[in-house]
Amino acid sequence: MTTLKRLPGVVVGELIMFFARALTGVRPIWRGTLPRQTQRIYFGNHGSHGDFVLIWTTLPGPIRDITRPVAGQDYWLASALRRFIGRSVFNALLIDRQPKPGEPTPVDLMAESLSHGESLIIFPEGTRNTTDAPLLPFKSGLFHLGRRSPGVELVPLWIDNIRRVIPKGQWLPVPMVCSVTYGEPLSVGADEDKDTFLRRAEAAVLALRPAESIDA
Repeated sequence: MTTLKRLPGVVVGELIMFFARALTGVRPIWRGTLPRQTQRIYFGNHGSHGDFVLIWTTLPGPIRDITRPVAGQDYWLASALRRFIGRSVFNALLIDRQPKPGEPTPVDLMAESLSHGESLIIFPEGTRNTTDAPLLPFKSGLFHLGRRSPGVELVPLWIDNIRRVIPKGQWLPVPMVCSVTYGEPLSVGADEDKDTFLRRAEAAVLALRPAESIDA
């Protein structure tokens, strides 16, 4: 895509990041790793439609340029505005969460994206967590991606406070400080089974939750 054609998406992206920072003061906390252009899968808790916006906002520009949020195409293709934001602003990898027999699965599509050198943002809970539990059980996709792409770092993260910015049932956001804490990269062990790895990945995400958030 030419620079001129990319310009509207770039401008809207900058505006979205401006408002995200103004509303949440979001800041990255690199606790277990540093921002690198290493190919990665960023995975964490999912409680709001704004989650991947905050992750995307806290990544440095060169890393953001090669990192694609994974999102459901049923939502992001539902209107012209969503299509523009999903495709032209975030360059999201839009997937059919219920593919027909014979069609590529979501894991197939994500593995293909990784094979092109891209990084991904995924939420292994599979859906927004609207319960009081800090984290829902992870789906198996993260394990299978780790198996199929062993050279890709799996970076856990915790997004803090975003659920309080837009409380359940409310439309108007409440200005509140948010953070995204990045932890030490994981990989799937050579002899590690799915359930063991997923429990380890869940624990890695929960360990990044700030103490004040646990007490709240």
